[in-house]
Amino acid sequence: MNQKLLSYPIADGLADAQLASLRGLCALSAALSSEHEVVEILRLARAAVPSLGSCRTLASYRRVDGEFEQYPQVRPAQPGLDAQVNAQDGAGSVTLVDEKWGWAFALGSLSGAVGSLIVASDGAPRPDEIFLLEVLAQVTGAALANAATHEHLSVHATELAEINQHLVGTVLRLERQTRVFEVLSGAAAYGQGEQGIADAIAQLTDVPVAVEDPFGNLRAWSGPGRPEPYPKTAPEQRDQLLHRLATHNAPLRVHDRVIMLVKPRAEVLGILALIAPDDQVTETQLFALVFGSTMLALELAHQRNLAEIELRLRRDLVDDLASGTDNDSAYARAEALGHDLRGPHYVVLVHSAGRADAIAEAASRAVAALNLQSIQGRHGGMLVLITDRRPDPARLHHALREGTDARPVTIGISGRCEQPSDFVRSFADAHRALHIRRRSRVPDGATAFDELGFYRLVDLAHAEGQVEDFVREWLGTLLDYDDARNSDLVSTLAQYLECGGNYDHSAAALHIHRSTLRYRLGRIRELTGFDLRNMNIRFNLQAATRAWQFLSVVPNP
Repeated sequence: MNQKLLSYPIADGLADAQLASLRGLCALSAALSSEHEVVEILRLARAAVPSLGSCRTLASYRRVDGEFEQYPQVRPAQPGLDAQVNAQDGAGSVTLVDEKWGWAFALGSLSGAVGSLIVASDGAPRPDEIFLLEVLAQVTGAALANAATHEHLSVHATELAEINQHLVGTVLRLERQTRVFEVLSGAAAYGQGEQGIADAIAQLTDVPVAVEDPFGNLRAWSGPGRPEPYPKTAPEQRDQLLHRLATHNAPLRVHDRVIMLVKPRAEVLGILALIAPDDQVTETQLFALVFGSTMLALELAHQRNLAEIELRLRRDLVDDLASGTDNDSAYARAEALGHDLRGPHYVVLVHSAGRADAIAEAASRAVAALNLQSIQGRHGGMLVLITDRRPDPARLHHALREGTDARPVTIGISGRCEQPSDFVRSFADAHRALHIRRRSRVPDGATAFDELGFYRLVDLAHAEGQVEDFVREWLGTLLDYDDARNSDLVSTLAQYLECGGNYDHSAAALHIHRSTLRYRLGRIRELTGFDLRNMNIRFNLQAATRAWQFLSVVPNP
């Protein structure tokens, strides 16, 4: 009885201790459930072990990718402990150095063990202590599982935030690029040409923009600060720059500019440049530069193709008008070139030793200055203008000469042509007028066929077959002599008569000495028996030499 009475206080004390431990576990469970840091959860669990009985904590483990790893690492660690814990899947008796009893409590969760708590004691703990340690292990395992879930959700949320941020940046970038695409495509679609594209790029980049041809000449500029005159590098430096750009195949900074090659295929058509002195160029500006160079390449290639097509159409039409074509076909083809061929027209032939492209550009400016509508082409090595009005010879020659350094510039203008089928005759008229002008004392000038006067009479007589007989009657002896001796007596006589019998002027025009001229005239008198002082003879000889000059330039039918 006394023994029984004595046992109650012991039992009551144990119960109180167990109850206090359970209450402590409940409080610990609440603390662990709100904790999301693994290291702190394991620290709390390790610290709680001594309060549950006679055991102490030696190590704690966390399961990572199926393996139990000591966390946090404790040095020095029990030798062979890691292997024992992994072999036993984190639960069961373990052998510890210098410890009489050791046990691994699995930190469990619904998905299995997520860790392990290693405790040691000087002897086997009571069952109630084991029970409390198991409860601690379950509570800790649940807290670790909850922390892992929270960590996963946090990582997932961070990843989602990063993805969303990336998507926002991508959307903004795509919106900016879409605007670049729309603005530049609109400029190209509405036919604004290279200047329109340069204006669009300047609007998109907020910096001045320059478009240069392959030689460094400025084709278009948009924005403030255009240099006057525009600087142009030496040909050798330009070639080196084009080579660098072709090799780099991307935007390249050169001094205060970021430049891109305009190159639709293998041929370089020019350079597109952003005038940006600062080192920083935004991604949007670079995209506008790259896409702008593509649009500019398409535009310049399109312009070149159109120019080549128009040039071919004009050349074919001019050739056919010169050789003869029907009216309806000529009207339709001229209309395709934007020219109304109906109504009176005139043929203008231009001969010059200058560059063909320079003469063509000068002629375009000249007809524009004279307010003439024209079709321009080339035929027989000469520039051809088919105009809707008869140009004033002197004004046309002056306007054309202002646009070129070539000397001399000889122009022949036909008479009025009423319909395309009559252009064969008009070409012949312009051809005669030009060549008569070229053989005159002042070849640098313009002559209209309807102003030839005497030569028109010669042309009419030639059409009736009478001019050749007249020329042979007066010049036959000299012509035969020139053919046999390869001399220039007929030319000498013609120039002498054109100069009114003046020795000095004649010798200067023929580029010979006075004595040579006197010898040749004496030889002419001996061969022909003509007295050059006789006015009637001189009149007939001058008519014959002019007719001979005319016949020498009549085109072959």
